Amino acid sequence: MFSDLRNKRIVITGGVTGIGGAATLALAKMGAKLFAQYLNGGKEAAEFAKRGIATFKLDLVERKAPWKLIEEAKKSLGGIDVLINNAGGMVERRVIAEFDDVLYDRVLELNVRQLVDCCRAVIPIFEAQSSGNIINVSSIAARSGGAAGSGIYAGSKGFVSAVTKSMAKELAPSNIRVNAVSPGTIHTAFHDRHSTPEKLEATRQQIPLGRLGTAEDCAGTFVYLASDEASGYVTGQVIEVNGGLLMA
Repeated sequence: MFSDLRNKRIVITGGVTGIGGAATLALAKMGAKLFAQYLNGGKEAAEFAKRGIATFKLDLVERKAPWKLIEEAKKSLGGIDVLINNAGGMVERRVIAEFDDVLYDRVLELNVRQLVDCCRAVIPIFEAQSSGNIINVSSIAARSGGAAGSGIYAGSKGFVSAVTKSMAKELAPSNIRVNAVSPGTIHTAFHDRHSTPEKLEATRQQIPLGRLGTAEDCAGTFVYLASDEASGYVTGQVIEVNGGLLMA
């Protein structure tokens, strides 16, 4: 659909399962060259490899892992045009009063530090070529606060939304766009782990479109934001994909 995506070199974290996996496949269909990081999802990664999609197993919360990712991706793709920071997670649903230091650090390392470090690693590449595109993944919880037990996760995603806007301002003079996709309740393994069927059904009843989202429902927004032809004048935006559950 967008001709400029053909051969565009795209790095995506958490890129073989769930929302990230759907985004990788959608972008590959547009002719983009993908380098998909994963930690869990070996079976899916093997299937992606059969399709000619480069995959790379790496734990991004390890110190210096984001720099290793960007280095390996640049070698594999011959350069980088787009970074999609999709990796993240709740880790565990626990009310704030029962959080301990270990869980607190795990949530922030997964949702904040590694994302920032991936940006720090790729920005010099983008600045050197006077072009680039960063797409972060926030969450509806960043604005709604999330349900009980997801407070620190929601706060970490609030950080993602805010830092997206700050980076967009800082990097615009270098012709680098920065936006975020903010999924609503998307029925992936994330909610199989962290939400009960009863909670999901209660949420579904509040959604104007009458259903939970799928990973594929989010994929088109990544395609749109990755394309300069489609969204070249869009930066600093957090695009909500939630079936109308939260309206701007």
